[in-house]
Amino acid sequence: MSTDPKGPLNGVRVLEFAGIGPGPFCAMMLSDMGAQVVRILRKGDDARDAVMGRGRHDIVIDLKSPEGAQKCLDAISDADVLIEGYRPGVMERLGLGPTEALARNPGLIYGRMTGWGQDGPLAAAAGHDINYIALTGALAAIGPPGQPSPPPLNLVGDFGGGAMYLAFGIVAALYEREQSGKGQVIDAAIVDGTASLMAIFGGGRVSVQKDRSLLGGAAHYYRSYLCADGKQISVGALEPKFYETLMHLVGLEPTAGRDDPANWPAMSEGLAAVFKTKTRDEWRVVLEGSDACFAPVLELDEAPNHPHMKARGVFQNHQGVMHPAPAPRFSRTPGSIKANSVDGAAVLKKWAGKK
Repeated sequence: MSTDPKGPLNGVRVLEFAGIGPGPFCAMMLSDMGAQVVRILRKGDDARDAVMGRGRHDIVIDLKSPEGAQKCLDAISDADVLIEGYRPGVMERLGLGPTEALARNPGLIYGRMTGWGQDGPLAAAAGHDINYIALTGALAAIGPPGQPSPPPLNLVGDFGGGAMYLAFGIVAALYEREQSGKGQVIDAAIVDGTASLMAIFGGGRVSVQKDRSLLGGAAHYYRSYLCADGKQISVGALEPKFYETLMHLVGLEPTAGRDDPANWPAMSEGLAAVFKTKTRDEWRVVLEGSDACFAPVLELDEAPNHPHMKARGVFQNHQGVMHPAPAPRFSRTPGSIKANSVDGAAVLKKWAGKK
């Protein structure tokens, strides 16, 4: 099958107001899929993030000057998508809010990325990933019983509940525009997205109580263990047949009551003792590729060299820096990593009048 390397979003014009965290990650995803992203930087903005900031055409504009605001409005007139991640009201004070933007360009998809959302009692308050996932119930379900919940990096809130939902919203809005011809505003709040991510736990079907959490590390067959060399392995043998395979390969007999949370601490201790008898790589020889639902816990710099990750090209060396490859993969219009440039002004000139 022939492929078009331009990507499925080829032809989509994205205007990104530079920020941190989920907004830039969303723009990276769109760029990987073929969108042309012009990033508006303010003087002093640090745009050196080689990975998350890839695929941008940069231009520096003083947003607080009348001339700068006019430049932005001109660019908005020719864009398909706008991404901004300021606190509610900031874009309005700059004269670049949805009212002004959609008046200039009725077909614009105006993407707003915040933690608390555009309205509500906390909308104007400062916050970060850990605060947003705390309010949704996600943070309380993470970590061992009786201990403070550790933040899961900023993957659940900023990137899972934030950037991914903004990207999904943008693509959905672009599709709807094909039917209606109209743009709209996307209020992508991390609290909204994270609450949505917690859907599997709704209704109590899967417990989020730490001492009964099947997926949070309490179950002895779904957690990580230390090995003889201090490195870790992970097991996820949820189904009985996979659990039997795991126990057989580590030299233990499956015991009754494996799904009773009261038995999990003792069973965890038993498995912990077994896994400490070999190094991580020795356990790879025994378990990797089996139906024991096993994987070594790799450091980030180790991951690109794992045979599976290498075979699929999950990571790519781009200009001397290791990048995650564009995801997901398309059979006919694959995404690609694009270089950064400072030709944003030239790109905006090409946009003008060509919609």
